[in-house]
Amino acid sequence: MKLSLKAQKIFSEINKETTRLGDLRKIAKEIKKDHALSLELWTTGEFLPRQLAILIMDKKLLTQEVIDQLDNDIQKHEFDERNHLMDWLMANQLSKDKKIISLIESWKNSSSKLQRRVFWYYQARLRWMGNTNQSNTKELLDLIEINLMKEEPEVQWAMNYTAGQIGKWQEKYRDRCISIGEETGLYKDEMVAKNCVPSYLPKFITIEVAKLKK
Repeated sequence: MKLSLKAQKIFSEINKETTRLGDLRKIAKEIKKDHALSLELWTTGEFLPRQLAILIMDKKLLTQEVIDQLDNDIQKHEFDERNHLMDWLMANQLSKDKKIISLIESWKNSSSKLQRRVFWYYQARLRWMGNTNQSNTKELLDLIEINLMKEEPEVQWAMNYTAGQIGKWQEKYRDRCISIGEETGLYKDEMVAKNCVPSYLPKFITIEVAKLKK
């Protein structure tokens, strides 16, 4: 697809070596909402233009069919990029519309691993955003115990993170969440940078709970 002059100008301003997320947010703030432009930038197939495209999409136009197409396109990126793009899409668009949230809640058993990741990451996000009194917590933990070690890596991380958030915020389930980490050993040997919290559930929950008590 040949880019319009406007899209071409914006595309030329994005440099994969020097452009940062803050720069993309500034550009998006100037553009505001422009779904047609977002689709043009999306057709470039490049990571940073697609991040900008997500910021200026019109969430009202994101049907399941459209999301499936975006998902298919994202699958073509490398592991870290595709996870970031899907998480970025969730945070900036999918989680901001009640109709799309209803779709997210139906993705628990989606054939798409990225949509399953969104389902789980959204459950974690609810809790860290303060909505800790969720009625589905026991059901989620049952599913995590059964399926965690069978899942694809990108989904596995989100499931584990959900267990971490449950263990942090809901004391009645804390020991159970810690036990999941101990029994699976998932991320036990993970090396993390200084000041970063490890994903291994016993460590993650202990560190995060200690923060709450400060």
